[in-house]
Amino acid sequence: MREKRFEVLVAGCGVAGLSAAVAAAEAGASVAVLERAPPAERGGQSRYTEAYLRMKSKAEVTDDFESHLAENSSGTLDPDLIAESARPPGQRAAYAAALSMAEPAFIATFADQAGPTIAWLQGFGLRFDFLPTQFLTKSQPRLLPVGGGLALVEGLAARAEALGVEFLYETTAERLEQDGDGRVTGLLARSGQDGRLRLGGQVVLACGGFEGNAEMLARYIGPRAAFLRPICKGANFNRGDGIRMALDVGAATAGDFGSYHAEPIDPRSGVSEPSVFVFPYGILVNKDGRRFTDEAPGTVDAHYESVTRRIFAQRDGLAWVVLDAKHQRVPNVRLAIRTDQPPVVADSLDALAARLAVPAAALAATVRDYNAACLPGDWRPLELDGLATRGLAPPKSNWALPVDEPPFHAYPIISANVFTFGGVKVDNDGRVVDGDGRPIEGLYAAGEIIGTYYRTYTGATSVLKGLVFGRLAGSHAARRGNAG
Repeated sequence: MREKRFEVLVAGCGVAGLSAAVAAAEAGASVAVLERAPPAERGGQSRYTEAYLRMKSKAEVTDDFESHLAENSSGTLDPDLIAESARPPGQRAAYAAALSMAEPAFIATFADQAGPTIAWLQGFGLRFDFLPTQFLTKSQPRLLPVGGGLALVEGLAARAEALGVEFLYETTAERLEQDGDGRVTGLLARSGQDGRLRLGGQVVLACGGFEGNAEMLARYIGPRAAFLRPICKGANFNRGDGIRMALDVGAATAGDFGSYHAEPIDPRSGVSEPSVFVFPYGILVNKDGRRFTDEAPGTVDAHYESVTRRIFAQRDGLAWVVLDAKHQRVPNVRLAIRTDQPPVVADSLDALAARLAVPAAALAATVRDYNAACLPGDWRPLELDGLATRGLAPPKSNWALPVDEPPFHAYPIISANVFTFGGVKVDNDGRVVDGDGRPIEGLYAAGEIIGTYYRTYTGATSVLKGLVFGRLAGSHAARRGNAG
């Protein structure tokens, strides 16, 4: 077995792992990055995402950043805090206070370090701007890296290479190693070229969630996970190995293991992220030809996930968005349709039903009832217009125009699994903690492996979380590695 020692080992080559590697190398540590993929596919999901960042400027996060994250992260949903009621009465106040300090500190660190992390990235050539997004209606700004996630991956990797970071491609971390005191001292890995490896050093786990692992998806999300599809081929490399390794050495869990970030995509397409965000301008019907949700409860950026979850709950996890010719008069409507597949088009609802394989009578009744509930009003497609149905269940709250102008268009939609929510718990230095809240010496985590979200996703925070906590974890690991 080949053996080699570094001061910092990073498992994963997405933006979280690369940020950790660069930060550690800048601090003077010797660093190796383990990447399961070959060089041409390095970066996992990061290389395929547009990398939206929930920031109102290059220096500041949005005003709702901390409150929204608190609602969708541990906070009062922390299982330990819920269990506080079982503690002896005299201990409850102190126990609750101690627990309530932990997660707010993580969230505050996240918010406070976002601006400095963007400035750090700009320092070696990456650029950011408020570019057009796929959301025709939005309630929050999204800062984007120019060139998307691929630009982040290539820019960070180039910086790492210039600093002498060693990349071990087609190499999979398999097991953490510990000394007699429980300190993580390195890991065992498997390489396609070199066979078994024993690598020593501080370890940063940045190898994503388990969206590429069918067994874990079925175990945690349930059998309906068979109807999910990874958002891009990079997700297939995320098989939960880092989570498993951390749990094996006593890491505490965090995040909702039974949930994931949902995005509406066209199942016919083979491209990365073939999203379909045009459903607010039509109606959504299931395979029985029936509506089942409010298609437009608010701006699409804030509500697409809840709508997609309703689609996932339908038979076979599939729905169709049915549109008439009026949707083509929505300004820049093609921004909301990222699939490379054409719509299903027909000149009549009966013909459309036949092409969709839904009951024609049911679809006709659904459209008739919906059209009858639409009211005259001022249709403003790029802002919340309050043009709602009346007396219809479920209602439609905005952009409710009759579906009556041929030709009719339809796109199939399923839920993509962008990333899973369950993972490990860290402190605000990125150190993995055990079930008692104590850091596991020598072990760090960054990116999606950090369990943060419950129920639903706080939009435009995942890439930012990887960048921020990758940088923090790499810096801290380098200090510990240099110290001994």
